Amino acid sequence: MNTVRTRFAPSPTGFLHVGNVRAALFPWLVAKHTNGTFILRIEDTDQAREVEGAVAVMKETLNWLGMTWNEGPDIGGDFGPYVQSDRKAAGHYHEWAKKLI
Repeated sequence: MNTVRTRFAPSPTGFLHVGNVRAALFPWLVAKHTNGTFILRIEDTDQAREVEGAVAVMKETLNWLGMTWNEGPDIGGDFGPYVQSDRKAAGHYHEWAKKLI
């Protein structure tokens, strides 16, 4: 049986609010309940609206709430990079597009 993998992928266009925490809570609970993996991935696709320091505050807030992740930008893992702009810079999409053509 495959291990359950869940993720929370906030955009750093602001700080976490109750809605973000709710969106993170359910995948975190599923991962914990199933001994799965909870992944933090940063979706920094709207860089024009990115708030400086938002990623650090998001991580601090999740840690304060006890919602730790098993894979993410600061931990790494087998499926990184865990920041969207890093994935593009690493050529992941170009590589897969070439395979599909």
